[in-house]
Amino acid sequence: MSELKTKGYKRYDYMKELYYEGIEKDFEILRDYFRNDLPEDDYAKGLNRYRRYSRALVLPTSQQIEWLPNIQKDGKEYAAYFQGKFNPEHPGDYREFAAIDDHILNNTLLQKIIMADYNETFWNEEDLIMPIHVGVHFVKLRVEHEDDVAVSSPNSLHQDGEPFTFAHLIERRNVEGGTNAIGIPEVRHKLPEETKDGELHEVFEITEPLESYGVADHMVSHYVSPITRGEKDEEGLRSVLLIDYQLTVVAEMEE
Repeated sequence: MSELKTKGYKRYDYMKELYYEGIEKDFEILRDYFRNDLPEDDYAKGLNRYRRYSRALVLPTSQQIEWLPNIQKDGKEYAAYFQGKFNPEHPGDYREFAAIDDHILNNTLLQKIIMADYNETFWNEEDLIMPIHVGVHFVKLRVEHEDDVAVSSPNSLHQDGEPFTFAHLIERRNVEGGTNAIGIPEVRHKLPEETKDGELHEVFEITEPLESYGVADHMVSHYVSPITRGEKDEEGLRSVLLIDYQLTVVAEMEE
């Protein structure tokens, strides 16, 4: 049985676990896209965060990925994202992020990662009569100057609201911070240093390409610390592919 189901989180090394001929080239295409083609996060102006987002369905019976249409706005394509009450920085808000370009959505490695993550998830049998919704987030934190700070959202231990979320490192270069923490659900909205002994399961950093982890949202909370520029006199980058999975029909959650 997967550690994701027994512990609520699991760590992966997808560069090894998903290896196929051509993985290096497909990874370079993704990495270069993160470097060059992510616009500034419209909801974090001046906070050194850049992102794109797209949505898909996974069909449980055929194991196929179907990308959902985007919103056309001012001649550009956007994908809508709603996280309900779970993000304390944007409670109840719909946000629209620049969509991921089609040639990247068709990248073989990206599609393999989506399906590998999906096959780690677990659902009730009756849930699998419907497609599973997939949210694909490309997020880059960039610190150019010595005193720059880049912060993930939300900046606390939290739960996402989607049943499963996976994080895959694309690039980490010349940065300090970006430390991950996995805690019990009851410490959400706290910082790791505000927790008590036994309330954190693990604190770690992902440092290698496609070093990854996944969380079962109802079982744990999770966090990544802000980054600052490292010792070299050059920009620092931390780029992460985030993928979440949820039912296409979701009942209203009680308070």
